[in-house]
Order: sequence, then structure tokens, then C-alpha cells
Amino acid sequence: MAKYVYDFSEGNKDLKDLLGGKGANLAEMTNLGLPVPPGFTITTDACRIYMQTGEVPPELRVEVTKAVRTLEDALGRQLGDVKDPLLVSVRSGAKFSMPGMMETVLNVGLNDETVDGLARFSNNERFAWDSYRRLIQMFGKTVLDIDGDKFADALDHAKKAKGYTADPQMTAEDLKELVGVYKAIVREETGKDFPQTPRAQLDLAVEAVFNSWNTDRARLYRRRERISDDLGTAVNVQSMVFGNLGEDSGTGVCFTRDPSTGEQGDYGDYLTNAQGEDVVAGIRNTLSLADMEKIDPKAYTELRQVMRRLETHYRDLCDIEFTVERGKLWMLQTRVGKRTAAAAFRIAHQLVEEHLITLDEAIERVTGEQLSKLMFPQFDAHAQRTLLAKGMAASPGAAVGQAVFSSPTAAAWAAEGKQVILVRRETNPDDLGGMIAAVGVLTSRGGKTSHAAVVARGMGTTCVVGAEKLDVDVVAKKFTVNGTVVKEGDVIAIDGSSGEIFLGDVPVVPSPVVRYLEHGLEAALAEVGDDEETKELVVAVDALLTHADSVRRLGVEANADTPEDATRARTLGGEGIGLCRTEHMFLGDRRVLVERLILAKDEAEQQTALDALMPLQRGDFIGILEAMDGLPVTIRLIDPPLHEFLPDFTELSVKVALAEARGDESDEAERDRMLLTAVNKTREANPMLGLRGVRLGIVIPGLFTMQVRAIAEAQAARIKAGGNPKAEIMIPLAASVMELHLIRDEAEVVLAEVAKEQGVELDIPIGAMIELPRAAYTADRMAEVAEFFSFGTNDLTQTTWGFSRDDVEGAFFNQYTEKGVFSVSPFESIDTQGVGGLVALAVEKGKATRPDIHLGVCGEHGGDPESIHFFHGVGLDYVSCSPFRIPIARLEAGRAAVVSGGGDTR
Repeated sequence: MAKYVYDFSEGNKDLKDLLGGKGANLAEMTNLGLPVPPGFTITTDACRIYMQTGEVPPELRVEVTKAVRTLEDALGRQLGDVKDPLLVSVRSGAKFSMPGMMETVLNVGLNDETVDGLARFSNNERFAWDSYRRLIQMFGKTVLDIDGDKFADALDHAKKAKGYTADPQMTAEDLKELVGVYKAIVREETGKDFPQTPRAQLDLAVEAVFNSWNTDRARLYRRRERISDDLGTAVNVQSMVFGNLGEDSGTGVCFTRDPSTGEQGDYGDYLTNAQGEDVVAGIRNTLSLADMEKIDPKAYTELRQVMRRLETHYRDLCDIEFTVERGKLWMLQTRVGKRTAAAAFRIAHQLVEEHLITLDEAIERVTGEQLSKLMFPQFDAHAQRTLLAKGMAASPGAAVGQAVFSSPTAAAWAAEGKQVILVRRETNPDDLGGMIAAVGVLTSRGGKTSHAAVVARGMGTTCVVGAEKLDVDVVAKKFTVNGTVVKEGDVIAIDGSSGEIFLGDVPVVPSPVVRYLEHGLEAALAEVGDDEETKELVVAVDALLTHADSVRRLGVEANADTPEDATRARTLGGEGIGLCRTEHMFLGDRRVLVERLILAKDEAEQQTALDALMPLQRGDFIGILEAMDGLPVTIRLIDPPLHEFLPDFTELSVKVALAEARGDESDEAERDRMLLTAVNKTREANPMLGLRGVRLGIVIPGLFTMQVRAIAEAQAARIKAGGNPKAEIMIPLAASVMELHLIRDEAEVVLAEVAKEQGVELDIPIGAMIELPRAAYTADRMAEVAEFFSFGTNDLTQTTWGFSRDDVEGAFFNQYTEKGVFSVSPFESIDTQGVGGLVALAVEKGKATRPDIHLGVCGEHGGDPESIHFFHGVGLDYVSCSPFRIPIARLEAGRAAVVSGGGDTR
């Protein structure tokens, strides 16, 4: 038979799944012999049954009765005794800390009779009635679901009537009157009297804690923190100790190190004559631990000893709650404390230096997301700012610039040395030039995986999307928000970490961690100067990132399309380019050449257009191969549909119609008419599932042939220049091995021709981008032709889920998250069961055919921390991500190796 109740002496810190974090740690402190008020924990198993059936397990009440009697015997007091009553607290305690999300009820066991017994026992009538009013207030709000403001308003009214400014000024008689008012509120709101039976109070409080697991705020918090809804919460029932017995009593919260900065020392808040919620609620100004030392040196000294013992035992920053009852210290809770990103790195490194943890353990204590927060510049929080609106934080950072409303303007102004922020309703591939030129991107539409968001993240450009309050008028070159008009050229600032949009300039504070990553430790420390806190942070990041590099198995490469991106990637630790997207090379001024290719009337015109593109492509590849000399560069042949290189159908139709109305017979008008015919011909209902990728290479044979020749000639040129180029050719969107055969056969002919012409040996592997379910399922056959696989998890997610990334997020992803279909967008973190299952299957099948096949991932997931752990587990050789996320991927790859059992125990 299942056991639902555990005495504190029966558990330990490793039973968090069963006892929750609070219960497991209370048990651990009890076993350490620390002064913990005795009690028991009701397991998460009981909560899960309650959530499934709506009723507590029948055995639970029996076990609670036995546990209460054991507690009564140990303390020599009984629940409901009118002379010397036992009071208990009822607190939630899930496996993962959810501060402020769950419920607590203190002083359970008080009623109209036991309050007099508590007064006699404590020799403090005011204390007894204060405890009773607190019970009714917390019980009413938490258990009976009464609006908490009704109790708070009654308390404020009572104080105001007597001219009091603080709760402790209220007398016993005042509190008796307030209890009467509180009981009347309960009767009015529920139609019943406040329950007088202590056991009924206990049972109802336990159910309230169970119910609090599924409150809106708790569910929202879990979604944000990616905590499963199925875990449930434990309930801790603990004998009460009182910090509100007078000036020799108090309550506090402390940390063994500063959770904000990581600085060593004792940090905390203390209140005399108070109960626990008073500290958290902020209704009174707290004292420091230094003040506590002056008030009660004996309790302070004991607390310091306990803090040191707990930090040594847990080998980490500890967050501690305590109460002093008439000079006696009691420990109410401890847990590994939450901390900022900077504190996480500093504390982990400190503990290594103190020989409390190993370097392996240290990199388990930090995360890639924490590192990313340290890399982005931030606005000066002390500067004056005018908030215009708030959108969706898409790509972190702080950007200040002049608002511009078109990509050509952005590029032109940037060329003049101006800082610009590109403002659009939404962006498209034709905006890439402007996005590259801009220091930030702001859109009024779109979600976290919209074009603007994905591309900006890839470039490390600050981006805010979905700012719906902005009325963007690209024709008039302005946007309006809440009556304020921002015209082109006006200065704005956007915060990609918060989604905030400001009017005017806001000073930016650069990140010392980025200076370290770009220029090295010595240069970064020299620039920091005498700032010891920042020095310690930079040294910590260096130590942990260096160790992650030493233990990781996964390589880390970059998604980069220009020599500048390649150089930046290499500076940040990139070990090659896992995805070079050639379609980005066909935009801007070169679009007209693609238009000529599409408009060609015959093969001769088609070849002329290809011949014009060839030297440009070759020059692109030479620059990238030079920047990545000695490291692999995986070049993807052109992937998107042709319509992306042509004008918008509607705009062009209007232009042609107006020209015809004017009787315009000019060459430009004729060209527009021909272009409209081509645009109409290439239009597709579902272009991302249409004529693109490998299909383009088959339908327009010269296109891929031109690209392969450009790659081959670039490799030959770099070899002759004394370089060590390592180009690889990747065929996109293949679903059939026959598609690979057709393209590979043509490519091998071209490679052989160039090798002969140039008199060099060309070793250029040819592989496949696995981005369709059929390709993954038939990976054993694909591996007969492909020398490597690179998983394009963006498209693989689209085709597996049947989602259009550009359309669905804003349409219904919020509802899907709220209803629990998924906890995080599958475009942000890989769907391990579905999309991940296809990746794992393809790895297994690919290796069965070609054991030495090289395996990587180049989708957005390559830079996502959780996804990186999955890719390590299924046996990929490398991940490829945007240059900016390379340090994050390096750290997470090291963490994945350690977590899976690799690493170094030094």
C-alpha cells in the first residue's frame, strides 16, 4: 500500500520527487541535527491522486491522524487543546522552487477557545490574538477563496481609526475587534462561520495547497520555467514557532552569498516581533543581519554557524528561512538559492577555488541562457527613459538609433555612419540588407519565430517584434503610438531583453563578457580596471567556458554567409561553418541577375545570366574560405523558392496597370510586363513546399552547376594561394535518394573538370540536408550517396508538425501553450519525441549504411541549450548556430558531456 506521509526524520534531500524540495530539505536539516520544528510531509503522490480524482486518497486522513498524534506526543501538546494548544503551519513544496506561486497557511489549530489557551501559554494576549487574525486572514484568502483585499482593507481601517502606522502598535483589544470583523467577512462571503475544529482547518488547508498547484499563476510560472504540470506539490505540516512573541523574537530570510552579484558574505533581512510572511510582503522595513547581530548576538552567532554548515553540506549558495522565538533559533526552510546570471558564474568559480566542487560540477551549475544574458549590452538603468510601448522580446540586446522605414534607407544611412533601427510592419528576405545595416529591428507584427526574429537572432541583432500598439506607416515613414508620432530620423531605443521601446537616446552599457570573448582574457581585464566584481565575473566565465571546451564531444560551428560573419564566428570559438546560405548572396544588387535568369527565353539567355552570377559567387566563397581557413565550410546550394527573388505580385500588378493606363511603352514598362508574367508563373499556393531546394537544381540544371563550379574554383584559388580550404557541398530539401544521385552526378563532373583545369586536387564532400520526414525515414538509402547529414530542424519541424512557421505562431501558439499542447514552441526548442525521434532514426539508419558518416544540425535548434543536450545524446558530431550563440553552444556542449557521464572530475 502506498505511503503518503513521511515524518521529517524519514526523508532526505534526494527525495525531492516524492517529498518536494521543501520537504526533502527539511528532512535533510533534521537529519543534520539542526533546530527544525518537528513535522511531516504529505507526498506529491497524494497530490497527483487528488488532481486525478478530485478527492484525497482515503488512506491519507488515517496517515495524517497518526502523524499528528506522533507530533503531539513528541511536543507534549495537542491540536485543539484549550490549555496548551499545538499549532501547525501548512505549506506547499513542489520539486522545483516556485517562489510566491503556491499557498501557505500559518497558525492552523486556533479557534475561539484555543486562542485563550495560547494567550495563557505565551503570557502574551496580544500575540495570541494577532496569531488568530493572521490565521483567519490567510485561511480566508487561501482556503475559502475570499478576496484578500477585504481583509487588508479591514486591517488598514482598524489602524487608521486608532491612528496607528504599523501593525505592532495594535493592542490585544484592537486585535480582538479585528478578529470579529474578519469572522464577519468570512460569514458574509461564504455563508458559513469560520471553521472552529482544528482538524477541519488542517484538512481544508491541505486541500487548498493541492488546489494551488493548478492556479493560473502557478501554471503560468511553470510554462515560463518549463516545469511539468504532472509533478504535483507536496504539503509540509510543521509545528509552529513564533517570531511575533515580542522584541526578543523575530523572523528572517538569508543567503550564504549575495544572490544578485555572487559576492561572498552574509546577506539577508530580519524583522523583530514578526511572522514569516511579514518579511516577504514588504509591509515593514526590514533590518540587516548586521542589525540582528546587535539585537540578538547569541541567535545571530548560531545562525552564522548553521549557514556555514548548510553551504558546506549542499556545496552551494543556500537560501534560508528562520525564526527566533524568545531567543531560540529555529530553521524553517533551506534550498539551493536562485541567483542572477552573473552570480551563477561567480559562485560556481568561487566554490571551485574553495575546493568545494569540481570544475565538472561548476559547469553543471551554470547554463547557456545565463551566459547569453551576460553577453548582451544593456541600457543604463539609472538613465531617464520615455517608454513608448512594449512588444515581444525576440533577440536580446540594447539598440539606439534613428528610425528608418525601408531597407534601402537603412543601408544608405548606415553607410554614412549613422546608427539606424529598421522599423517595419514585418520583414521579409528582401529586408536582409537593411537588417544587416541596422543596429536593431522593430516590427509591429510577428512572433518569436517570425522572419525578423529568426534572422535577427542569427545575426545577434537586437530585435523587438509584435509591438501591436505601433501603427506603422511605411509610406509616410512614421509610426504612431498613444498619440506620439515618431518620424523617420527620430531617435528611438529598443530593449531586446524586455521588449520595451523608448523615445530618444538611452545610454548603453557594454558587456565585459563580450569584450573577453572577442579580445581575450588579458585585454578584457585591462579594460575593466579596478572593478573587482566585474574582474571576478570575467575570470569565472573564462574558467568555466575553457573547461567546457576541454570536455565537450560536440563540435560547434556557425551559420554564416559572409566573410565578416565567418570571422566573427571564429573569434567567438566557432570551429567551422555548418551552414552557408547561398540565397542570401542573390539579394540586393544581384537580384536583377536572378530576374534575368527567370526571364530567359532560351538556354543561351539563361547561361548568360548564370555566367554573370558565377564570378560573384566565386568571390563570395573565396572570402568565406579564407576567413575559415583550415576549418570546414558547409555550403548549401540555393534553397528558397524563386518567388523570393522576384517583386511582390500585387505591387507589380498595380505598377503595370498604371503604366498601361498611361500608355507607357518604355523599355522599363515592357520589362515590368514580362516580369509580371514570370512572377505569375512562379506563384505557388504553398511555396515552401513547392519548387525550391533540390527541385530547383533539377528543373534549372545550370543553377546548381554554376554554384558547384563557383565553390570548386574558390577552393582551387585558395589552395593556389597557400590556404587550406575545406569546402563541403550540401544538397537541400532532398526527399529521395534519386534526387541526390542526379545532383551528385552533375556535381562530380564539374568538380573533376575544375580540378583538371586548375591542376589541383579537390576533396569536396557532398552531403544532404535532412529536413523532410521522408528523408529521415529513408536515411539508410540517402547515406548511400551523402557523405554527411546536416539536419535542417526548422523545416523538419514545419513538415513534421504541418506548421507554417511564418503563419502559426501568432495565430494559435498562445492557445496551444495555455492548453498544454506544448510548453515551449517546437521552433524554439526541439520536439524530442516527434522531430527528435526522426533525427534519432536518421542517425541510426545513416550510420548503419555509412558508419563514418559525419552528422550535424544547422537549424535554429543548434543554438538552443536544451536541444544541444538532445543532439549530444543521439550522437551528432556537431551543432551549427548563429555566431552570437557559439559561446552558449560551447558551454552547453560541455555541460551535456558532463551530465551524460563524460567530463573531467578534476
